[in-house]
Amino acid sequence: MTSISPLLLATEGFSLNTNIFDTNIINLIIVIVVLVWFLKGFLGGILERRREAILADLKDAEERLLIASKALEQGQLELAQAQATAQKILSDGKKRAMAIREDSEMRTIQEMARIRQDAVANLSAETARVVELLRLETARSAVEKAIAALPGKLNASIQAKLIDRSIEALG
Repeated sequence: MTSISPLLLATEGFSLNTNIFDTNIINLIIVIVVLVWFLKGFLGGILERRREAILADLKDAEERLLIASKALEQGQLELAQAQATAQKILSDGKKRAMAIREDSEMRTIQEMARIRQDAVANLSAETARVVELLRLETARSAVEKAIAALPGKLNASIQAKLIDRSIEALG
């Protein structure tokens, strides 16, 4: 083992080096303190800006929620008003349809009564005309029978008396 490398001989054991200057612990502490101090300001500023941005976003979201809630309430109010208006229009339409139907029924009844009265009047007029025709026909028939029977029943003296009475009635 005569040809063992000097590097291999230096690493053969494990030991702790306690020499502060030899191990650069002071330099490391200074670098870590400077990094923490520098990064604290740098990262703290970044984190603070991020926190402020998040708070601003939350405030904006709360404002938009409030506006949306008010818009929803307004929309619900308008919907309720629209439903009430629609219900009123519907009930008014039903009332109007009922009034029109009743008016139409009343006019129909009145028209039927008028037609019935006209029919009764026409029937009365026709009855009066037929009665008059029958009376005239009866009178004509009676006159014809009387004229036909008269020559056999009248003698000259009765005929003269009849003519005299007729003249007196005319004069």
